[in-house]
Amino acid sequence: QVQLVESGGGLVQAGGSLRLSCAASGSIFSINAMGWYRQAPGKQRELVARIISGGSTNYADSVKGRFTISRDNAKNTMYLQMNSLKPEDTAVYYCNADLKRYYSDFRAYNYWGQGTQVTVSS
Repeated sequence: QVQLVESGGGLVQAGGSLRLSCAASGSIFSINAMGWYRQAPGKQRELVARIISGGSTNYADSVKGRFTISRDNAKNTMYLQMNSLKPEDTAVYYCNADLKRYYSDFRAYNYWGQGTQVTVSS
């Protein structure tokens, strides 16, 4: 079993900061990529930021320069530092991972966390 557990969400005023964490646990041999997605009410889930095993990152245009994704490979944990938050950043933020559970896996499997609410007040 693999679990992704997010933490760090909450209520913050516009211009403030939050740091989200996502801890992966269970049967994990290697993690190819991890990412943060978000879904606001009435909208589709969208990619916020993604980091691959080599450290390369990509961001949604709407968060570039404000959010930073990072990863601690030793702890199988990913972070999202969110600065200069705006009311339009309000959403449920989900952790996502492509990983191999065992050495023998011939492909990676995709997992989602349960989500953490981020609310930015104006």
